[in-house]
This record gives sequence, C-alpha cells and structure tokens, in this order.
Amino acid sequence: MSRLTLGNVVKVTLVVLFFYFVVLLVLLIGIRRKKPKVILEGALYVALFIAAFSIPSDSGFSTAAAFIGLGTMAVSAVRGYMLRDLWLHRRGRGRQPDITVQANVPSQPVDPSYAAPTVPARDDLSSALAWVASLAKHSKNQLPADAYVIVLETCQTLDAVIDAETRQPSGDARFEYELAAVVREYLPAVLRGYLAIPPSMVGNRQPNGRTPNEELVEQLQLLSGQAEALHSSRHSHTSAELTSTGNFLRERFGHHQRDGFDFGIK
Repeated sequence: MSRLTLGNVVKVTLVVLFFYFVVLLVLLIGIRRKKPKVILEGALYVALFIAAFSIPSDSGFSTAAAFIGLGTMAVSAVRGYMLRDLWLHRRGRGRQPDITVQANVPSQPVDPSYAAPTVPARDDLSSALAWVASLAKHSKNQLPADAYVIVLETCQTLDAVIDAETRQPSGDARFEYELAAVVREYLPAVLRGYLAIPPSMVGNRQPNGRTPNEELVEQLQLLSGQAEALHSSRHSHTSAELTSTGNFLRERFGHHQRDGFDFGIK
C-alpha cells in the first residue's frame, strides 16, 4: 500500500521545515511509539549533538565537533527514514494500527448440521498440513522460537490423526469436520495473519494489552490442545472398536475347548 497520504505529507513537510531539529526525530518517534530502544538511540543522537556544539569555537576541536554535530543530524534523518513504519503509515491504516492475530477459532464447536461444510478428502488434508509445516519452516526466522516449536509439534500430532483416518476411517462426520477445520482453516489463518504483520510491529502492545507475539503463541497453544483432543478422540474410538471386537470374539469362540479351534482365546 502507498504511503502517499495527507497525514504523511504534513509530517514530512514539518521535518523539512524544521530540519535544524531533525536530530530530535528518532527520539520523538521512540517516545510516540513507546519504544525503549528507539528512545535510547534518539537520546544518544541528541546528547552527541549537544556535546558537539557545546565546544567553544576557538577550541582546536571545534571543526571536528562541527562535523560530528552535522553527522549526527544526517544519521538521525537516515534512521528516521528507516523507522518509517512507526510514523509514516501506509494508506488504509490508522495512526496506531490495531494488529491482532486472528485465528477465527469459534468458542463453541461448530455444528456441521447447520454449517453444511464440505469436508476435504484425506489426501487433501495431508497436502494442506504439509503446506502449513513448509510455511513454518520457511518463516522460521520470523516466528518466535516457542511458536515455531508448537507449530511443528501440532503438525506431527495432526499428521498422526490423518494417517489413522486414512488407514481406518472413523465415519464420524463431526470429527472429520473438526479435523479439516483445524488443518485447512484455523492453523493456516493464524500463521498467515501473524506473518502479514511488519516485523517492527510484532512487539507492539495492542489495546488488549498483548503483543502479536503473545497472541500468536496463545492461539497456537489453543490449536495444539485441539489437535491433542482430536488425537485422543481418534484413538479412544479405535480402542473402543478393539474392545467391541474382543467382546464379540470372546462370546463367539470363548466356549470352545483348548483342543478345539479356539485360536488361543479364553
């Protein structure tokens, strides 16, 4: 998106008109956006500038001090441009963007009877999950370390569930819908939502008091818990089926004598 907005034009015009005070630019940006590191950097530029021009003109260091002062102004101007994401917003964004990772995870399980979803084929789920894992690995340097680990662990859990469904379908439409929603909708939405945020803003506090980094980790933990629930549900169903089969076999063949065809079943 373009940065050519009326507000940005006014800001740049003020910087040009008051260029003699450009050494204050980085400090003002840091104070406005509450960035401690930027504030310290800006304060350093101001301190160097004041120190340089505090040296008497008849001193032997006056020429060097003048170059240092002018150089500090130039460096501050360049750094102000590099920090443009903090004060020259792109068109369509407000003064302080409310950037929160949204996973659109419903608070209540979705009832497929009224949503009428189309559950993708299991092979498609495997491809979708592989895409999520590939995206996470490709963006490893952009993701918080703990978030990256959670994504990979969640993918491993979901892969085990998909593999079990492929080998022996449960036939549970609700279960299949929840599995497809996590793999194809919720998990990709969380990752893409976070990666769309400029790296310089992932540490900004939002109105809810959390940073996008914190939101990402929390939402991934929720999805990890849902993946574990699906895994447990799937294998509980398998265990129940095995028990039912065992009950049938014991009833069907348990009365045979050991010298008969009892297959070793008591």
